[in-house]
Amino acid sequence: MITRLLEEVLTDRFFKKKSIILLGPRQVGKTTFLKTLTKNKKDTIWYNADNKDVQDLFEQPNALAFKKEFGNAKIVVIDEAQRIKDIGIKLKLITDELPEIQLIATGSSAFELSNEVNEPLTGRKWEFKLHPLSFQEMVNHHGLLNEKRLLEHRMIYGYYPDVVNADGDEKEILRQLSDSYLYKDLLIWNKINKSEKLVKLLQALALQVGNQVSYQELGKLVGLDNETIERYLQLLEYSFVIFRLGSFSRNLRTELKKSRKIYFYDNGIRNALISNFQPINLRTDTGALWENFLVAERMKFNDYRRHRYGRYFWRTTAQQEVDYLEESDGQLSTFEFKWNKQSKARITKTFTNAYPNAHTQIITPDNFIDFIA
Repeated sequence: MITRLLEEVLTDRFFKKKSIILLGPRQVGKTTFLKTLTKNKKDTIWYNADNKDVQDLFEQPNALAFKKEFGNAKIVVIDEAQRIKDIGIKLKLITDELPEIQLIATGSSAFELSNEVNEPLTGRKWEFKLHPLSFQEMVNHHGLLNEKRLLEHRMIYGYYPDVVNADGDEKEILRQLSDSYLYKDLLIWNKINKSEKLVKLLQALALQVGNQVSYQELGKLVGLDNETIERYLQLLEYSFVIFRLGSFSRNLRTELKKSRKIYFYDNGIRNALISNFQPINLRTDTGALWENFLVAERMKFNDYRRHRYGRYFWRTTAQQEVDYLEESDGQLSTFEFKWNKQSKARITKTFTNAYPNAHTQIITPDNFIDFIA
């Protein structure tokens, strides 16, 4: 078993009279993780909400009925809870009326779970996100030297648990993930009717990782209007397939103010979408892979430590750019990502002159560890 960084922090939240909400993509190990946490607790009861009889059980909420159903259980886990209609209200009922029970709900689609539970469970929940495995978790598992040796492999195949444990079957597993699990939630709720358009959109995004994206250009490539592109991107983000960075602007008239860059939660999924698993030394997109890898790993790093930062990129109309910025308590930290250690890289003077107090750093394969672990 690979120990997850969330294990200790999640266990510390048990029996504090609040629900625990665990969000994350399908196939990142949420069920395995929770089974590990509760394996020595015999008073745990599990419900998989993908099953119709479980959905029916929660159809008409009643505190007395729930108490009878749960019996002597101290921990109640509802897996894939987004499949239950009005789940937030039902979680609130259990949390309020049965405070002796530790309720845990998992979900693979934030648009169905998180949005539904935020209002009903205000002040009644701890919310966490489980990502694909992280660089730090794998370092903890088999040592820093081993994981550094696998860096190029991770940049190509990513960190989904089944892929990490694939031992030669990485391509096949990633193809299955990108062909089915990636779209399952979106198609179940009929949020997207034209799956071929979705695939084209994802392929276009995969080829533009690290670049500023234009909804109008994407629309022309895919054959969709701007409004539909925005809706698809939002749904893909809520489903933990992609995430967006907005542009940072404070001082300069020439700064781009409403631009977006899009990244994938996992490099392996990105490469599966464009069917490119070539080794790093044969690729023309190594810089984009390095940037996506670092930004995704930094997100895991911050999420698991409960760090809250504003995340941005910076660019001007003259195409001067800083790859990645974080802002916390008014302090700016800025980063440029360079795979080629010999290339002369620096933060553009236009930025440092405008923001002289910002911390700046160039991240290369020589110094990336402190950035993500």
